[in-house]
Amino acid sequence: MNPDLEKLQPYPFERLMALKQGLTPPAQLSHIAMSIGEPKHAAPAFAKQALADSLDSLNHYPLTKGGDELRTAIASWLIKRFQLSNASVDPERHVIPVSGTREALFAFAQALVDRSKIAKVLMPNPFYQIYEGATLLAGAQPVFLNTTKETNYLIDIDAINEQTWHDCQLIYICSPGNPTGAVMSLQQMQHLIELAEKFDFVIASDECYSEIYPHEQTPPAGLLEAAHAMGNTDFKHCLVFNSLSKRSNLPGLRSGFVAGDADIIAKFLKYRTYHGCAIPPPAQVASTAAWSDETHVLQNRELYRAKFAAVLDILMPVLDVQAPDASFYLWPRLPVDDTVFAKRLFAEQHLSVIPGQFLSRQADGINPGQNHIRMALVASIDECIEAAERMKQVLSTL
Repeated sequence: MNPDLEKLQPYPFERLMALKQGLTPPAQLSHIAMSIGEPKHAAPAFAKQALADSLDSLNHYPLTKGGDELRTAIASWLIKRFQLSNASVDPERHVIPVSGTREALFAFAQALVDRSKIAKVLMPNPFYQIYEGATLLAGAQPVFLNTTKETNYLIDIDAINEQTWHDCQLIYICSPGNPTGAVMSLQQMQHLIELAEKFDFVIASDECYSEIYPHEQTPPAGLLEAAHAMGNTDFKHCLVFNSLSKRSNLPGLRSGFVAGDADIIAKFLKYRTYHGCAIPPPAQVASTAAWSDETHVLQNRELYRAKFAAVLDILMPVLDVQAPDASFYLWPRLPVDDTVFAKRLFAEQHLSVIPGQFLSRQADGINPGQNHIRMALVASIDECIEAAERMKQVLSTL
């Protein structure tokens, strides 16, 4: 077996199950899970119908690069959403549909990392654990960049030394962030692109939460948008990853895309041809329909806004918590250890959250997730309100 498998740490949900082992929550309280970021809003009916209507296409092998219709729909969405010039995203050269961004974020490191020289992969800390696993199994060294309240929960780009940039082959960024909800500005992204050009590394921007934000007038910036605005119309060194899971409440469809630098896309496509991962034809039809519609996305954001308003009204008087820049997570700071608090929430209130330290690593003398929890406001508004009230009861006893 690959010895690098031994370097992988248990997934946060495995650790949460172990933490709750032996605890017996009150039987009269129904379980509320705020631990996993799985959207619970209704999937758009038109996408489900498109899927059902195209089942006959299952008698065809899908192309690894995806069909023309899907790639065109993705390119059109990128151009419109991020205010790119017409035809700046070529469906043939700049886009590959993928089976959800989780597998693509992982596979990309395997295709990109050059093991013949020092290979560092930078990532925010706390982070989506796929970045770390992808790095380790690619034979590279993960470098954890702490994001704390003092850095506005963003990577402090200027604090990274020049040798680290020299050794960097890839940096994962996540904006809006998981778990913090922090959003990088256009200027911060452009600064990072300038460094990528200088030191010749690739930026992999995880933008899966880009369509969940509080103000219609100020959507989060994207990496391709930042590159285009600074004249990098070929998107050199830049790749973005996005999916329909959060945007369209279709996590089970396993449908997303990677887009950007055409030279890298071509090489990644070559890797994926052997990797053997392609979206089934009916899922491509449903995905094309979803990327082509914004009405359901507007409605989705309204549901999240209502939940954030209700939950924050309950928790802000008793907890150090603020509305995120975007995404559907809350990342409150606790007056006690996060694992202790998570155990009490489950044991006393049948409520599950993720301890922040499960989502981060010790770096520069601290674990930046410690004394935080991640709360996913994915359940119904009534359940979210009930969860906030239960949490408030535990907080009142501290």
